Amino acid sequence: MERRKFTREFKLEAVRLIKDRGVSYVQAAHDLGVHTSQLRDWVKKLADDPQHAFPGQGQMKPEQLEIARLKREVTKLKAERDILKNLRGSGPPVGRETTGPYLCRGRERPSAFWWRVTPLKNMVHGLLRA
Repeated sequence: MERRKFTREFKLEAVRLIKDRGVSYVQAAHDLGVHTSQLRDWVKKLADDPQHAFPGQGQMKPEQLEIARLKREVTKLKAERDILKNLRGSGPPVGRETTGPYLCRGRERPSAFWWRVTPLKNMVHGLLRA
């Protein structure tokens, strides 16, 4: 069974029927073919925010648009932060004073396997005895 969808105009007319004409919720629900609790929900939504009530499918209230934009921004910033976190310590140390243990057996260039001779990392993995 497919879910029924009601237009904004239908909901506004249903609320006007109850509020302006004084028809009871039960009678209006029976006449319109909807549940009483659904009518009460429509009346409450219209009373809370008349201008932005029943925005329609795919449309959001301005507050919801702002929240969605901020969530996208937070996701983007977290991804950028994680990239920067992962970059730290991902390459051999830079500078002449720190390249000593990372050089290939007396050569002037860093070892391609610098990560295997990193003392701290080897201690963590149990490869180097302290």
